[in-house]
Amino acid sequence: MNPSAVDGAPRVVLRAEGAALLTLAVILYARVGDSWWLFGILFLAPDLSLVGYLSGARTGAIVYNAAHTLVGPILLAAAGLLLPAFIILVPLALIWVAHIGFDRLVGYGLKYSAGFNFTHLGRIGRDQKLGS
Repeated sequence: MNPSAVDGAPRVVLRAEGAALLTLAVILYARVGDSWWLFGILFLAPDLSLVGYLSGARTGAIVYNAAHTLVGPILLAAAGLLLPAFIILVPLALIWVAHIGFDRLVGYGLKYSAGFNFTHLGRIGRDQKLGS
């Protein structure tokens, strides 16, 4: 396991936090009443950040992490609440939060520059036990 990755009970708590984020985002999205087709189409959109890995592990981690932290969707939702763009921006922010919550729930954490498989929630992939 990555020595700087979280382990044990804190890891379980972070995954539960991901489940809570996913659940809340889906409930709020349902309340906003936007299209579930839009939700389905855009749910995996943050994973387009994987393209950053074409420029190397360091750049890939930076781009991936930028798309997988709550800073972006929180700023997007705030803009939607402050500007006359609620109907567009808030649903997009909720889809983004749902994606981040899902990723955390299944163990996809923020990436280290050592490579895609090295996350703050531990190593992922088939070789996750190697080097433990």
